[in-house]
Amino acid sequence: MQLSKLSQGQKATIVGFSELSNDVRKKLMIMGLLPNTEVKLIRFAPMGDPLQVEVRGVSVALRTNIADAILVEAK
Repeated sequence: MQLSKLSQGQKATIVGFSELSNDVRKKLMIMGLLPNTEVKLIRFAPMGDPLQVEVRGVSVALRTNIADAILVEAK
């Protein structure tokens, strides 16, 4: 499942990444978005992009196209 497909308030565990350049992947990992890390979708912006997630107690805004490439397992 893609991170962008979660419902508001839903938690999931990151499984991996698809279709991301190495530079973007590294930036996500620096921000704490690592495999086997729990994330929670806080909310979508009014127009749907970006979305806000909480990872390791920190709020992060992600573009929808990047969230589409983050694979998660919903809880």
